[in-house]
Amino acid sequence: MGKVYKVTAFAASGEKLLDESISAENDQQAKIAGESLLKEKNLLEQTHRCTSPTGKLILFHR
Repeated sequence: MGKVYKVTAFAASGEKLLDESISAENDQQAKIAGESLLKEKNLLEQTHRCTSPTGKLILFHR
């Protein structure tokens, strides 16, 4: 069973555009899955982040 990571994306106004949990075995898999989810939702160019269950920042774009 994987760990639960959190993927969040924001508009320039600060509005939350995405707030989803994903499951992954490790940080690298979570980064790939997070990028894939953001690409699917057309949010890769928005400010976004993916955090680990311990709060570690796995992916960030400003």
